[in-house]
Amino acid sequence: MHRRTLLAWMGAMAAPLPSFAADPWPAKPVTLVVPSSAGGGTDAFARTLAQALSEALKQTVIVDNRAGASGNIGADIVARSAPDGYTFLLTASAAVAINPALFQKMPFDPERDLLPVARGVSSPYLLLASPALKVSSLEGFVTRARQEPGELAFGSAGVGTVPYLGVRMLEEATGTRFLHVPYKGLAPAFQDLIGGELAFILSDLASAAAHVGRLTPLAISERLPAYPKLPTFAEAGYPGVRPNNYFSLLAPAGTPPAIVSRMSTEVNAAMRKPAVAAKLEQLGLLPVFDTPESFAKTLKEERAAWAAFIRRNGIKQGD
Repeated sequence: MHRRTLLAWMGAMAAPLPSFAADPWPAKPVTLVVPSSAGGGTDAFARTLAQALSEALKQTVIVDNRAGASGNIGADIVARSAPDGYTFLLTASAAVAINPALFQKMPFDPERDLLPVARGVSSPYLLLASPALKVSSLEGFVTRARQEPGELAFGSAGVGTVPYLGVRMLEEATGTRFLHVPYKGLAPAFQDLIGGELAFILSDLASAAAHVGRLTPLAISERLPAYPKLPTFAEAGYPGVRPNNYFSLLAPAGTPPAIVSRMSTEVNAAMRKPAVAAKLEQLGLLPVFDTPESFAKTLKEERAAWAAFIRRNGIKQGD
């Protein structure tokens, strides 16, 4: 009797155990936290991407705008989120590449607390002048600036933004000085530029699109199909002026590598869809197809370059 019981028990132990597969990802809605207000270039890309990802992942992808502190508020929310693949950060370069060098104290450590997922898109910047300035080229603009040092006013949404830093790059490269007028966003700055209260602005195309026809484009950071004859800053003789900005995807540190890889693949696939590609072209955004590893390497280099520039020019919050 005991022998039969023992054999039965041994047979049960040898039988294959029932498999309990982990829930497939994603099993619930995914949130893209955008650390800026609705309506800007980052938000436009996020909403375009969210729609495409919803279709690919067969799950709702939500855009959650959490503006404030030059992107630090939204980025901190993601840095503190559970690393389960249901919260991602979709941000412009400022929050993860510029702010660490600009702020004396950060609420999170971008390198330690966030994982690069996908570079996303590059957002080229246009230098646009008021027609009242009566210049038609970057060289003519620089000549005018040298004749009126510190008098030509430009608007930006703050010291930590790429439009502000890009103008400071132009100052460094040309030996000129400009007058900074801070705004709560680029929209009111454009109104003052069109009204003649500002001399120029450096802006992403998504923000500038509605106003370009009434302003004079002088240079661009990267070539765009919509402006085939507009020279880049490098082509105009100023290779040091590189106001690079990206709208990129990052995840909380500790997010499973399989989810990071899957999301990176889906983002790249989404940007290749004809409808999405057409929308990105309309917004003036250039897709960058890479891997989490290559994005991590580029981001590290970008942080070092911004830190060196900010340190070299003594730029700090409150300027």
